[in-house]
Amino acid sequence: MPKELLIQVPPETAANQLLLLAHVSKLIRTSVADIQHITILKRSIDARQKAIKINLKINIFFTGDAFTHEKPELPEYPNVAHAKEVIVVGAGPAGLFAALQLIELGLKPTVVERGKDVRGRRRDLKAINRDHIVNEDSNYCFGEGGAGTYSDGKLYTRSKKRGDVDRILRLLVAFGATEDILVDAHPHIGTNKLPQIISDIREKIIECGGKVLFETRLTDILVKNNEVQGIVTQNGDTISANKLILATGHSARDIFELLDRKKILIEAKPFALGVRAEHPQELIDKIQYSCDYRGEFLPPAPYSIVKQVNGRGMYSFCMCPGGVIAPCATSPGEVVTNGWSPSKRDQATANSGIVIELKLEDFKPFAKFGALAGMEFQKSIEQKAWHSAGQTQKVPAQRMVDFSQQKLSSDIPKTSYVPGTTSVELGQVFPGFLTQILREGFVEFGKSMKGYYTNEAILHAPESRTSSPVRIPRDPETLEHPQIKGLYPCGEGAGFAGGIISAAIDGEKCALKIGSL
Repeated sequence: MPKELLIQVPPETAANQLLLLAHVSKLIRTSVADIQHITILKRSIDARQKAIKINLKINIFFTGDAFTHEKPELPEYPNVAHAKEVIVVGAGPAGLFAALQLIELGLKPTVVERGKDVRGRRRDLKAINRDHIVNEDSNYCFGEGGAGTYSDGKLYTRSKKRGDVDRILRLLVAFGATEDILVDAHPHIGTNKLPQIISDIREKIIECGGKVLFETRLTDILVKNNEVQGIVTQNGDTISANKLILATGHSARDIFELLDRKKILIEAKPFALGVRAEHPQELIDKIQYSCDYRGEFLPPAPYSIVKQVNGRGMYSFCMCPGGVIAPCATSPGEVVTNGWSPSKRDQATANSGIVIELKLEDFKPFAKFGALAGMEFQKSIEQKAWHSAGQTQKVPAQRMVDFSQQKLSSDIPKTSYVPGTTSVELGQVFPGFLTQILREGFVEFGKSMKGYYTNEAILHAPESRTSSPVRIPRDPETLEHPQIKGLYPCGEGAGFAGGIISAAIDGEKCALKIGSL
């Protein structure tokens, strides 16, 4: 019968099936001819020692063992064209996976998305990168697939307790993702490959009788006797249904404002904010792998750092090896950064958000905005960045050591941020307490990663959309809003998820609750 084994091997052995076979046969003292197949179940890198190893969890199939390779397949989705309708607002991972789950349960999803499909979004991304034009409904945050489609497709999650992570990964493979995401410790699809997967999910929803409406922005939620009746779109059209999954993402400020105007309970929520730091990838490789040359069998090195600075957590966020920094504003008059990597992670630079945890008390200067205080705090920094960099999508930037030493950088080299940079003393962008923590924190980061604290690193400000500044509360049992029957706040925008996988899981959970009624 098959034998499961945990082993450590050199990178070149992990990358070559014949070398792996020879290694395993020697390890278990059997002939190569007696081994029919080796399946890799899990894979991770151990770079703690100078000699880097790959950790593998494998299944060894011997001659005579039954072995078949079964690629994940899609469920048998029924046709729901004439079934009961459920409105899903938002076509990000929460909304799309909610829609798929609704179909599986025999319900008809109508997905309402303010932005364009993946192909249409490309033109708007080009406009913000090249022409500094921000389309408020179609950008890096809004449009088919949500923020993850064109900002990396990283699938790592710590949300194992929230639901079935493996189910989401297997569905993504069934829709075209590489099977490597089932194996790697930090799975990643890549911005160049995720759009096709997202469009295939949309086509499946439509094929099964669901609807997907693009360029359709929610402007009102119809409520009668504290129960959802439907929604109104920007064209004045009404879509009627008594079940609404609200999965609009962490940047849909107009939705938070709508709920606030309608006296539907929302709450200010702490989030994290800081800068996006870019280093040469070669430098990060040298630091993390303790070598002068990474070699062909190791991927570009990531990093993860967490420090306590002046009583605050300061940490790396959404680290992108071999990636680029993107302009992620959702309205004119603001600058926002994020990062992404292509599937091969083969760009010359590495970038990561370096952010500081905020507290509700930090939003006191904006207390008059009530539950929207955190959102207004966030907005004020993004607007300062826009003004300080010349009122374009150029980003205020500073060399890392210069920033910590309060020196205006005399020059900023070309970075991966396409709209360009403007040399700015970043203390102009952030409140004093945040500036001080960042300045001290980078020095501390350099003590943990020798070589990290360098003027080769360029800071881009701000990294401000780490998570929603608002929580839309819901009953932990029914997942409905406590005031409005039939309203299911969902995903990152509601404050119940923090990435592609956790958002997809939350979308499925909301759909399952509706299906159980």
